[in-house]
Amino acid sequence: MQVERTEEGFRAVDAAKQSIDVRVDGWSDRADASIPSLESAIDALDLGDTWTPDATVSGSVESLGFPPVYAPIRDVDTGEMYDLGSGTGPLSIPEGSYALCVESRVDVYVRFEGAVTIEKPRYERLRVRFPTTTAVEIGFAGGVHDEPETVTVPRTPEGVATALSTFPAGHRTSTADRSFDSMRGMPPRIAFGESVSVPETLRESRADADVRVVVPPDLDYLFVVSPLAHYVGADIAVEPGGRPRLETPGGIRTLPGLPELQDAVASLLERTFHLDCVVREAGPHGSDLSVGAVASELDLDAESLYAASPGERLDAYLETPFESVRDRFPEWHLSMSIDPRYDHVPTLSHLLANVPHVRVAESTALPESEWLDTSLSDFYRRDAGEVASVDPVRPSLGPGRTHGWLAEGVPIDAFKTVPEAYENRGRYLDSAGEPISIVAILNDGDMREEHDTVAAHYRERAEALGLEVSVREHLSVDELASTFESRTDLVHYIGHCERDGLRCADGYLSASSLSASNAQTFFLNACGSFHEGVELIRKGSVAGAVTFSEVLDGQAATVGTMFARLLVTGYCMERALDKSRRQIMTGKDYAVVGDGTHVLTKSEHIVGTDVRVTHAGSDGFDVTVSMGAPWMAGGFFRPYLQEGDETHLLGERREFTVDRPSLIEFLSYADAPVLFDGELRWSNELAEDLRGP
Repeated sequence: MQVERTEEGFRAVDAAKQSIDVRVDGWSDRADASIPSLESAIDALDLGDTWTPDATVSGSVESLGFPPVYAPIRDVDTGEMYDLGSGTGPLSIPEGSYALCVESRVDVYVRFEGAVTIEKPRYERLRVRFPTTTAVEIGFAGGVHDEPETVTVPRTPEGVATALSTFPAGHRTSTADRSFDSMRGMPPRIAFGESVSVPETLRESRADADVRVVVPPDLDYLFVVSPLAHYVGADIAVEPGGRPRLETPGGIRTLPGLPELQDAVASLLERTFHLDCVVREAGPHGSDLSVGAVASELDLDAESLYAASPGERLDAYLETPFESVRDRFPEWHLSMSIDPRYDHVPTLSHLLANVPHVRVAESTALPESEWLDTSLSDFYRRDAGEVASVDPVRPSLGPGRTHGWLAEGVPIDAFKTVPEAYENRGRYLDSAGEPISIVAILNDGDMREEHDTVAAHYRERAEALGLEVSVREHLSVDELASTFESRTDLVHYIGHCERDGLRCADGYLSASSLSASNAQTFFLNACGSFHEGVELIRKGSVAGAVTFSEVLDGQAATVGTMFARLLVTGYCMERALDKSRRQIMTGKDYAVVGDGTHVLTKSEHIVGTDVRVTHAGSDGFDVTVSMGAPWMAGGFFRPYLQEGDETHLLGERREFTVDRPSLIEFLSYADAPVLFDGELRWSNELAEDLRGP
């Protein structure tokens, strides 16, 4: 974590280049005993598992400014919590000893004593004002944690079961707060060897497991049950000839065999996870969730269940008629289709903290007519040459808003990933404080308009997000190779791709010829770039956007410019490309390779906002607002258009009817893509159009 002084206050940047700006008024550096200790507050409130700052600064200040996110203040002596909710304030808090937690891209903790007033004017930043100059200690905690320990097991079903049984050691709590993504750390890594070797620290943390999952000694079964077993903290055992079953303190429940087991496990996971979200309302981090009423409707004693063991909670949940309330919860965030083989077992360490559904990868052949309108062929990019072909398949997808494919084949409607994508993530976590480096490359003169627009979008966000943007044109093979082999965070290539590789001024660059790809992410906006993109992942990248076949000039420009804007506004690769490709007729020609949940930058609101606006009457508008991301399950949000204090789980949709002035005010602040009467627009531009002349 690097913290630097800026003109307005402090900027903290973690190893993943996530940052936060804290504004300060009347700041002066001081280091004396009058500054209350943040460490003492963490100890007093027993917050060590969640409040662990990576860096701190101390001084005195008159006021502080933060992004408009969730920021509760806790009384260090009593544990009482103060929160503005969705209101604007001001909220006056009397003299006392306090700790403030600002939950953002980089969390900020502030320790102080005295009185304070907090307010969050609509569409403005959060303000924390002290009546007099007050001593504070400010801590910053990033989203990058230490590497987990490694478990070594034999390359057998029994060995895999042993390794998966250690995975819950990554959890930071056994309470219902496990449904917060911040409480689910990365599970241990897996290595294969001749014998079992489990670090003693992992054995100790797994001593109290009260749930057991038993399956046949088959990788298909082990992969499918792994997300549920991980989340509830279960031990996994294999039993030749045995029926799959779930063992809890309340008894033994038989599970169906494959393929029905996939839906049964998905249903159990959703039930357990969502009801944990409800029960956690009884804990210290309750946020007035809109689904909180489900506890009384299902006759759940949230207060006793909050701190009960995972097995006891699971038993209680299984006794409820959950189907009667299932539609009150958001659609599941992520479903991964995986070919269950030993080479893919270590990848589960990277996937399961995000609680995806895991299914055995299955697909059917896809007729060309279903994904490519051949009548458009005369209009494809000129001089495209011989494009490398792909044979896409239709994957059998599980429940979820976003889908990933870790298997052979080229899927539609899912991002295609490989194990290297997840292993490569760690290579880009050693440059805290450095700007996010973006290279926009124009290797096709006919696409200059797209290139210039893309570069402009990146530059617009450069100062706010710490971007370093460079623009290059007509690169040679050696120059383009050097660009990919040099350390960059995003390479946006605009040009052509043929069987021999990416077209350059003096030939073609094949990704297979690179010594390594040190571009964290990329967008190859070129005809038939799928194979080159997958090779870049295998060479070192994390994620990228590619095309399956020829693409139209104008449609390529439409996708490229919107993608650029979404990516630097905090959308993950898959969501950014999905929104972008929906604007064109041949959207299925675009896909993500690598980890589709990967995020290059994060907005102040942590996850991107989805907004849909339609006309309602003469001068009214229906507005649907949702926030959610496939890389973050269990969080919550409060829409700015909402009057009450309740929160909503990420992925939920909230509907409002507003007049024109209210809509314009909202859009002017949102900085988000808006689907307006079926057309994707940017919020500030739409606001200007609605204002009129």
